[in-house]
Amino acid sequence: MVLIAAAVCTKAGKTIVSRQFVEMTKARIEGLLAAFPKLMTAGKQHTFVETDSVRYVYQPLEKLYMLLITTKASNILEDLETLRLFSKVIPEYCRSLEEKEIIENAFDLIFAFDEIVALGYRESVNLAQIKTFVEMDSHEEKVYQAVRQTQEREAKQKSRERAKELQRQRMEQKKMGGSGRPYGGGSSEGFGSSSSGGGISNHSSISAPSIGIGEIKPAAPAAKPAAARNALKLGGKNRDADTFVDQLKSEGEKVVANPTPAAVSSVAKVKPVSDVPMDEVHLRMEDKIVVRIGRDGGLQAFELSGLLTLRISDEKYGRIKVQLQNSDQRGIQLQTHPNVDKELFKSKGQIGLKNPAKPFPMNTDVGVLKWRYQTQDESAIPLTINCWPSENAEGGCDVNIEYELEHTRLELQDVCISIPLPMGISPSIAECDGEYNHDSRKNILQWNLPVIDASSKQGSMEFSVPNSIPGDFFPLDVTFSSKIPYADLRAVKVQLVDDESDVKYSTETTFYPDKYEIV
Repeated sequence: MVLIAAAVCTKAGKTIVSRQFVEMTKARIEGLLAAFPKLMTAGKQHTFVETDSVRYVYQPLEKLYMLLITTKASNILEDLETLRLFSKVIPEYCRSLEEKEIIENAFDLIFAFDEIVALGYRESVNLAQIKTFVEMDSHEEKVYQAVRQTQEREAKQKSRERAKELQRQRMEQKKMGGSGRPYGGGSSEGFGSSSSGGGISNHSSISAPSIGIGEIKPAAPAAKPAAARNALKLGGKNRDADTFVDQLKSEGEKVVANPTPAAVSSVAKVKPVSDVPMDEVHLRMEDKIVVRIGRDGGLQAFELSGLLTLRISDEKYGRIKVQLQNSDQRGIQLQTHPNVDKELFKSKGQIGLKNPAKPFPMNTDVGVLKWRYQTQDESAIPLTINCWPSENAEGGCDVNIEYELEHTRLELQDVCISIPLPMGISPSIAECDGEYNHDSRKNILQWNLPVIDASSKQGSMEFSVPNSIPGDFFPLDVTFSSKIPYADLRAVKVQLVDDESDVKYSTETTFYPDKYEIV
């Protein structure tokens, strides 16, 4: 096939976004697009119309049309399949099929269109590959980020120098016997031996506060006269934001005040909210996996990353050591923080400081151990999903999908398997273990299972979808949460360094997928 152009237009004929794929004048393209509404006839059920020179292939999208202009010599079946892929791309980048939303995401749509067609010919790509190609790293973006980080470091250095200057002025003022109000300052001694700190480098988006000496920060200067009533106040209370937060709370949403950087950076995936009672010594273990499995079987990618954090809220428990039990036999790579005694950990499996006389920081989550595991071994997959769409005689597909828990020591909660569907088509469910929900706005069928464990390790669902092909139901996306870690690590004891007496402690474990898909 030779594809001349692709466009999104309204049913009144107004072109919103258009992408040209062959060499042709702008006036010619505009003339072809302007002629399309005049060729439409009421009550016509076909999705294409031809003129003497070109063929228009289109699909209704609520108030819009997804339109392809091809040569008359192109294969109509290939045209329709390409049109179906174009139509599936739009909801990936637009939350609603409205003209305003299409305009706001026009560049993302054009980039995606360019991945489907090159020089007028269809590329052999699917929806998952298009998303991957569009979201690939940019060298220019990395350069920009590097320059920005350099500027931030320079700004921090100037801030430290300014703080030292203010502190020096305060000392001189005291020597001169001045009675002016001094500037605040000082240092906060933490877990480390240098002013730059020894922060643990965390993998992926798992993060914990850096462990090191706190930076000297200037305190607020002497009070100034009150600003005018109508003046703009930096950091003032935002009434609209408060109203929005109160509304979320009234609807039952859990809103976290002053979220951590890890919480702010997590957009696609939301970590489970902790409801574990915390003792004066609290241990938190977080496991996160990235899994990609082929639709015909075979593990394409598997990566586990984990972090153990320690939080102490009572000074008398500042000098402790944690006894860990590692029963994992898969060769998970463990790495302690630089200020943790590595020999003690290797010989006894205990986490303690190199300098036992120093305490751990108070009232902060301190990352002390991290681990990582990558493999191509299919036995590492905790939950297998087998999706089997078959074409039926009515022009649609019958889909059988089943799951099986491979690691029966795990207990997965709030499992949701999201299956993409063709746009504007509702599935007919024949049977289903658990519950299901059809999100017509996102064109997704959600299969919800409250718990998957050893007693309910298998389940299946069967449904039919008209006007579909097997490729429409991929990629599948899986989300869940678990209080049992993937890595077979656990804390068995916490002791004081001085007399090795046992200390009461609480533990919290979270295991969730950052990305779990069948492509």
